[in-house]
Amino acid sequence: MDDNTKTQLEAAAFRRLIHHLQTHTDVQNINLMILADFCRNCLAKWYVAAAEDQNVDLNYDQAREIVYGMPYKEWQAKYQGEATPEQLAALEKKLKSKS
Repeated sequence: MDDNTKTQLEAAAFRRLIHHLQTHTDVQNINLMILADFCRNCLAKWYVAAAEDQNVDLNYDQAREIVYGMPYKEWQAKYQGEATPEQLAALEKKLKSKS
């Protein structure tokens, strides 16, 4: 596989992941962090880092809007639930096991 085709496939897979996360708003970031060790905000940070690598001017808020499909504050108000004590404990346990 040539590099251009590989890049196109990777981009398509990333777009599909973003679309999946945008349409599955019931999946909370804390659940993603517990299960997969990344969340929508992580994707936005990686997006900013990739932009910096390519000398593209993109800030974190702009990247989050790309990932969330809307301004973060809007997504937060519409879809973000309060973390349960069980979720917080699971995340704390996960973070402790990494250090």
